[in-house]
Amino acid sequence: MKLHEIRDNEGANRKKKRVARGPGSGKGKTAGRGIKGQTSRSGVALNGYEGGQMPLYRRLPKRGFTKPNAKSFAVVNLGQIQSFIDAGKIDAKADLTEDALVASGLVRRKLDGIRLLAKGEVTSALTISVTGASKAAVEAVEKAGGKVSLPVATEAAAE
Repeated sequence: MKLHEIRDNEGANRKKKRVARGPGSGKGKTAGRGIKGQTSRSGVALNGYEGGQMPLYRRLPKRGFTKPNAKSFAVVNLGQIQSFIDAGKIDAKADLTEDALVASGLVRRKLDGIRLLAKGEVTSALTISVTGASKAAVEAVEKAGGKVSLPVATEAAAE
């Protein structure tokens, strides 16, 4: 095969339908838009409009509340930390800070802080300082002989 012999697969490319180009095209005169009216004109955006019928987004009930100042935490599981230690990407003897987790590539960015969750097993004795941690995660780290230090505000809130 040579460069000049390369072709698209059969049916891979289709010619664009040229509308409003005479009666022989099957899409002549009004170009398939019907006669007059809003949608026959250009620049029409009727998203969600259902022809006078009550639109779906108004028929369905609205529930709940989105907190405008909600905090977003990066989540780390104990199993992920252990796998990074096993791979040699994290030093288990050093203090694990949020910056160390980001530097190792375990977390992409800190967001409003890093939260430690208990999914997975941890066997190394770790000293971890993060913004938040679940009770199960703290217990699992302490059971393995480690320590989790949290900011004072979250410790008071947890009690």
